[in-house]
Amino acid sequence: MALESFKAQISLLLEQMINQPEDQHEVQEQLREKLGEMRAMGLPLPADLVALEKRLDDDFYAAGN
Repeated sequence: MALESFKAQISLLLEQMINQPEDQHEVQEQLREKLGEMRAMGLPLPADLVALEKRLDDDFYAAGN
């Protein structure tokens, strides 16, 4: 899958997080999966998405999960 395709999919996921906050946890998992796929393919990860992933992880663990 090309980098542009990943970017488009991630953009849609971020839009879902904003527009459907009730599904936020599911969308977060999908975002993590996409970033994992990018890592596995050796694609460059945008720094802002890496920071977002870390923030989501921090929020998740701070909530006691």
